[in-house]
Amino acid sequence: MTGTMKNLAHSRWDCKDHVVFIPKYRRRAIYGEVRKMLGEIFHELARQKECRIVERHLLPDHVHICLEIPPKQAVASVIGFLKGKSTPAIARRV
Repeated sequence: MTGTMKNLAHSRWDCKDHVVFIPKYRRRAIYGEVRKMLGEIFHELARQKECRIVERHLLPDHVHICLEIPPKQAVASVIGFLKGKSTPAIARRV
């Protein structure tokens, strides 16, 4: 178990959060090119917030992500950042 622990200046941590994104009306919008792009977009945005995506599943009508978020970051701010920045990134690439 000690191998999975991360260190900050005065703490050791192992925080993982399971997040699910669902489009409005559970519309089946995640397929084809969008599905391929979403994976790399989420990884890139998570790196910007010093987070790591442990596991992700992209289904046609929702997305499951297991995130490793350091305690110095608020979970809500990281999720808001991921959702807010991924939408324009997809719109630019499509």
